[in-house]
Amino acid sequence: MQRALLQSVRRTIQTRASVTSSVFRSSVCVPPRQQFIRFNSTNAEAKNGAESASTANEQAEQKSTREAENDNQAEAAEPTESPEVKELREKLEKKDKDLALMKNHYAKAKADFISLQETTKKEVQKAKDFALQKLAKDLLESIDNFNFALDHVKDETLKANEEVKNLYEGVDMTRNVFEKTLQRHGIEKIEPLGEKFDPNLHEATFEIAQPDKEPGSVFFVQQSGYTLNNRVLRPAKVGVVKSEDK
Repeated sequence: MQRALLQSVRRTIQTRASVTSSVFRSSVCVPPRQQFIRFNSTNAEAKNGAESASTANEQAEQKSTREAENDNQAEAAEPTESPEVKELREKLEKKDKDLALMKNHYAKAKADFISLQETTKKEVQKAKDFALQKLAKDLLESIDNFNFALDHVKDETLKANEEVKNLYEGVDMTRNVFEKTLQRHGIEKIEPLGEKFDPNLHEATFEIAQPDKEPGSVFFVQQSGYTLNNRVLRPAKVGVVKSEDK
């Protein structure tokens, strides 16, 4: 009887121990299971990031490949220049350079020709204007002789002798016609009497003090002067009023 009771107590204790062990095991196994789940979640995120990076790389490579293909297609679309076309293009460029050089030479030659024309025109006009210079100088001596002859005829002689008067008038008319002919060819007479002495137009042969005249002015003309086209052909020989301070 006692033995049966002991056996019953042992079975009860074993059963309780078994249940307690089972409960303990269950409580102990839960945390590892939670840790395992967390570990699996982190690996999934890393895997997703790697897949995204791989996808981006593949897309970039595909884009680069497409661009390279487009460039190759564009280059292939460009026509290849044949040797004949290349030769013609080089000849055309050479002709363009030669044409530009010829235009430059032409512009310079034209400018030189225009300058030569202007210079020649001036030289011709200058030669024309002063072609009579030597002849005019010789003719001035004839005018001087007319003046010399007319200046030495006295008024009393003209009044007393009619023939001398007529001769005087004829010589005077000849001198006037002669001077007008010279004027038509650009030869002008210098009239210095009463003017200020000008060394460019006058040649002073003597000086005399004249109280009633301005010092430095011309009071006597010994020989008339002439110009040819505004250039002095012969200066007038004159007497100049001397200053009283000298």
